[in-house]
Amino acid sequence: MLEEIASELEQLKKDNMYRSLPAVELAGRGVVQDKAGKELLDLSSNDYLAIAGDEILREDFFRLFKPKSFSSSSSRLLSGFNSDTVELEQLIAKDYNREAALIFSSGYHVNTSILPAIGNSKTLILADKLVHASLIDGIRLSKCEFRRFEHNNLKALERILESKHAEYSRIIIVSESTFSMDGDKCDLRFLVELKRRFSNVLLYIDSAHDIGTTGKKGLGEPEEQGVINEVDFIVATFGKALASCGAFVVCDGIVKEYLVNKARGLIFSTALSPIQMQWTRFIWEQMPNFTARRTSLAENAAYFRLQLQGKNIQTPSASHIIPIITGQAAETLQKSAALHSAGFHCLAVRPPTVPQNLCRLRLSLNSAMTKQEMDTVLSCL
Repeated sequence: MLEEIASELEQLKKDNMYRSLPAVELAGRGVVQDKAGKELLDLSSNDYLAIAGDEILREDFFRLFKPKSFSSSSSRLLSGFNSDTVELEQLIAKDYNREAALIFSSGYHVNTSILPAIGNSKTLILADKLVHASLIDGIRLSKCEFRRFEHNNLKALERILESKHAEYSRIIIVSESTFSMDGDKCDLRFLVELKRRFSNVLLYIDSAHDIGTTGKKGLGEPEEQGVINEVDFIVATFGKALASCGAFVVCDGIVKEYLVNKARGLIFSTALSPIQMQWTRFIWEQMPNFTARRTSLAENAAYFRLQLQGKNIQTPSASHIIPIITGQAAETLQKSAALHSAGFHCLAVRPPTVPQNLCRLRLSLNSAMTKQEMDTVLSCL
């Protein structure tokens, strides 16, 4: 077995697909430090609001909160209960004006747990071709019949619904509100219209990459597009713009009760620690006050995309996630190395994260970036 593994690793290296864990550490707002001690502006993080390295917020937290415990040491269904998690779930549900919210240990746990729990032999899942790997894994684990429609081609989705809706008792449309690799957005209002037309349709929307960044209260694209109460399952994470860890789903109360009994990623995982829940609640309560950060992020993204147009560089982005599609892995690695030399941490994105021949630099902008910094990045492209 070891010889086979070694051979496969060698082939990955020959194909420019080999990965290793990058030795970089957070060194300030939007800044990381590599193993040689060089500080780099971080363009690979999902720290969109530049909260992770914000020392003022950190000091405020420790002034206001006394850590109760550093570990839950158990699943929530055993002795891993803590009141901070319950209070945060209640707060999230209230802010979304929904009946319930349920917290999981990660976004991967959410997406690989809910779809297998709610699907059955009479369920059809229709998923956008570019949904996250965790959603694909969840669909496969569900053992439901599924079809993937062309990326953001909602007319194609409509045609599938028209031809298939009578064959199933339940159809679940799975999409993302902001796509993690292309940075474009889904027309959630159109999906809601489809749901209204077909009574057996449920909507499952992953808003991991816009929670905190859009909407008046920072609740993401479901809020921005005015469909919060129309989406059956709104999934989002704490580990990106909110600079924490864990994830949640907003849903009906009876659905939460069902998931507590059926969602394996909840049942068989150690609960998030009390101190993590305290920090997450602290950030969540601050979210309405991050309007200036959201505005700055949107302005940075608009400026960067405009400058790319001036350089005749195409990107599908409509958000703060801006991919520069290079095609081949070798070229992408070279551009990543050039950016590193210029003081930027921007890793190459290669298969299986993206399809073959669509390798790219995925530029994750944040609210703390200056025009001078963006101009320097642009000069390297």
